[in-house]
Amino acid sequence: MSNYIKTAEQEFEQALDHLAKDLKNLRTNRANASLVEDIHVQAYGSSMELKGVASITTPDAKTIQIEPWDKNVVKDIEKALMASGIGITPKIAGTVIHLNMPPMTEENRRDIVKVVGQKAEQARITIRNIRENAREQIIKDEKAKAISEDERFSFQEELDKTVAKVNERIETMSKEKEEEVMSV
Repeated sequence: MSNYIKTAEQEFEQALDHLAKDLKNLRTNRANASLVEDIHVQAYGSSMELKGVASITTPDAKTIQIEPWDKNVVKDIEKALMASGIGITPKIAGTVIHLNMPPMTEENRRDIVKVVGQKAEQARITIRNIRENAREQIIKDEKAKAISEDERFSFQEELDKTVAKVNERIETMSKEKEEEVMSV
């Protein structure tokens, strides 16, 4: 395997990891800690991720429970949750915050499926850009006589096969998320 492909594959993996994280953070019908763990909370004079100031659990399929390690940040967490745009109103019981997942409507599901499609398309665009950068480098090296014409064709063919596999993975990831969102 050429260095062109190895470099591109590393960038492809980063793009796939980014897509996986984006899809993980999309709301489905089930409570999931990943929905809120990356929300930034203004606490102790700085911005911190929620997972850094509280434990986040899902006691059942419809509830996310947040227990701050310091009771003084409960109001800060509540404010961050309200500002986050997740569409769930926090309920505070002492020092514990509960987020009860409202049932998703058919319209909500369709909207989320559209977002899944958009995120998958963004990932495909990123993959195309990485492929084009690798192609340009291969052509530049051929013009500089660092590689032969046969090597250029071989590397480009190898690159295209790798891109096809990556695009299949993107398709699989988005289909799985769509099924998860649409399941009642």
